Amino acid sequence: MGYIHVKVNGALRKLMEDAGKAYEFDKEIADQGTEVATVIKELGLALDMVEAVFCNGKVINIYDRVGPGDRVALFPFGTPGPYRVFLGMLKENLRRDKLEKGQ
Repeated sequence: MGYIHVKVNGALRKLMEDAGKAYEFDKEIADQGTEVATVIKELGLALDMVEAVFCNGKVINIYDRVGPGDRVALFPFGTPGPYRVFLGMLKENLRRDKLEKGQ
């Protein structure tokens, strides 16, 4: 077993606080890693509440895997348009949409 460092941001942070949960913590995961979507569900958050996932400072897809030692940050919807493009969020959200539709 290993650990990822998770930080929940924006409105998601408030949801965690309201539920009496920490918004920044280390989470144990299997050595082979896990999908970010699984981590989100285990936190009690709905997948459709998360617009962007950063892993070690880079935008990744919600269905990508993270492994021990990774730093994971979750962001809600609401990031201004230009930043969504510059940071790569738009590209990953289009990829996410295709994965969810089975394409």
